[in-house]
Amino acid sequence: MDASTLIASLIGPVLMAVTTTETLNLKIWQKVEPSLVHLNGLILFAAGLAILRFHPGWSADWRSLVTLSGWMLLAAGLYRMLRPAAPQMGQGPATYVLTGLLWGLGLLLTIKGYA
Repeated sequence: MDASTLIASLIGPVLMAVTTTETLNLKIWQKVEPSLVHLNGLILFAAGLAILRFHPGWSADWRSLVTLSGWMLLAAGLYRMLRPAAPQMGQGPATYVLTGLLWGLGLLLTIKGYA
């Protein structure tokens, strides 16, 4: 199993689980403590860095989605660490579109990782 497939088999199910559970529990993010947001950012940052450490390259196929995922996690984690007191996304069309796109990315990576 190559690195892309292995990482996709990990990222895909995690993205699907996180987007599903966070969407179902959007209200908890309205009153979250900044220290928890910072910790979440640290975890996202570390996960993104780990992905990029083992999968830094771009290609002309689905494997670029693994690298893109690493960069997105790194950026989201850094943002949450730098701005832990920033308002979190609430219920609304933008939130549902974003979580839907991330869930779809998770599904695609899960399929590629386990096919």
